[in-house]
Amino acid sequence: MQQIVIVEDDRGLSVGLGKALRGEGRSVCECYSLREARQQLALGDPALVLLDVGLPDGSGLELLREIRARTASLPVILLTANDTDAEVVEGLESGADDYITKPFSLSVLRARVNARLRQSAPAEKSGVYTSRRFSFDFPAMRFFSDGQAVELSKTEQRLLRLLVEHRGVTLSREVLLDRVWTDGAEFVEENALSVTIKRLRDKLDARKEIKTVYALGYCWEDGHD
Repeated sequence: MQQIVIVEDDRGLSVGLGKALRGEGRSVCECYSLREARQQLALGDPALVLLDVGLPDGSGLELLREIRARTASLPVILLTANDTDAEVVEGLESGADDYITKPFSLSVLRARVNARLRQSAPAEKSGVYTSRRFSFDFPAMRFFSDGQAVELSKTEQRLLRLLVEHRGVTLSREVLLDRVWTDGAEFVEENALSVTIKRLRDKLDARKEIKTVYALGYCWEDGHD
């Protein structure tokens, strides 16, 4: 389960952000001050921090510098009401990965959060995934289940790689359709994804690993082998 920490003193905005980002294998923790944020960060290992610059007990940039003193890998997106060049430059030079100026579209914010999480996801950079039951070498197109070689179509390979590289996160049908069927076709059969998911489960004997999340999409879950 990925956790997103929202540090925003506007409670109404914070609740709205939480609703927009919660779900699909993610939890959200809302903090309203630097003090609360420091306490939360000391307790957990979040996947991403949304950080308001103007907080009641100080500047979010102060917390950003503290985070960067400990780690360079935790994605931090700044929320700011001031889009002046000086503040943007200060934020980026302090270690922010991105910034969003208020007011903003929740759909745009969600997309930028998703992009940062994809970039920082603990996917196998080599394109190789192994577990007790499975071995997938995507560059070499070699796939094994319980030691037996499995032949997968190009579409099945793209779908499997997306699921494995984002394991533990529910990917929506819309995202999978958009990123798997990338040949420019204007129309994709409505049941194409369901059929491909079923073929993958059958070929790999991965009915427990490839989960259907009702009304959301699909997810690869480790720990069942």
